[in-house]
Amino acid sequence: MSLCLIIDDMHSSLPAYLEPLGLTLHYRPDLTAAEVPAALAAHPYEGLVVRSKLRVTHELLAHGPQLRYVCRAGAGVDNIDEQALTDAGVTLLNAPEGNRDAVGEYAIGLLLALFRHLPRADAEVRAGQWHREANRGEELGGKTVGLLGYGHMGRAFARRLSAFGCTVLAHDHAPACPSDAYATLVPLAELQARAEVLSLHIPYEKANHHFVNEEFLAGFPNAIWLLNTARGEVLDHAALVSRLRTGQIRGAALDVLENEKLATLDPGQQARFEYLRTAPNVVLAPHIGGWTFQSYERINAVLARKLAAFLGR
Repeated sequence: MSLCLIIDDMHSSLPAYLEPLGLTLHYRPDLTAAEVPAALAAHPYEGLVVRSKLRVTHELLAHGPQLRYVCRAGAGVDNIDEQALTDAGVTLLNAPEGNRDAVGEYAIGLLLALFRHLPRADAEVRAGQWHREANRGEELGGKTVGLLGYGHMGRAFARRLSAFGCTVLAHDHAPACPSDAYATLVPLAELQARAEVLSLHIPYEKANHHFVNEEFLAGFPNAIWLLNTARGEVLDHAALVSRLRTGQIRGAALDVLENEKLATLDPGQQARFEYLRTAPNVVLAPHIGGWTFQSYERINAVLARKLAAFLGR
């Protein structure tokens, strides 16, 4: 009997995907983060499935000495200490293939909403106002879009951008990352020199904290639009707000923020959020890029396929 503890809400299809692999599932989304260590210690779990409820650390893993694998039901693994897993001999499986199409579609929608002032126009019409000229917008077709990061999410976005006739440039830290039919891999300096739109697709890790900062943004000779569907912490929001004020950033569409727990903002974060919240050239959303009904189930299918390969089933 191979036990697997699931501590977050998952699509109801999960048992149908995992039980045929010979797993006995303990589905416990009711557990708080503080209760997970004791739950891990209570049974000889070989597997742990998480979303974003808690950080997986050395301390947590010490309560589950039989663990062989941790599944992250999603793409990002910034809540998982990968070195801790390596030290404990635990394999990490995640599922960026499960929601990449959702993010790719959504990024197109965010960019169109920004270019065509859709949130503002919608609010005005609902208020009985009819302002056409003030809402004249930009076309996406023909724009040069620069992608910082060209993994699953960046490629999904590039594929869709190509249908609009965009020139898509990408830069990735992996030296072997290849160009494809949808984007041309270029040095960072070339991306900065040519891009009209900057879209962020890099994961959050310590090395990427505020990767996009004032110094980075100063490398763009022309004003740009900025899109972030990655992680809020990769973007220095102070630099963002400063450049929005001066027009060096023409507009921003943000699915993620530097602190997404809005009740816990410090004074600096609060001031920046207030600016973003009221700026007419900013579109905000609550980190829903990968959240569709289809991706919710597809993540299970991806995890099951990877877990079957890991278990040799």
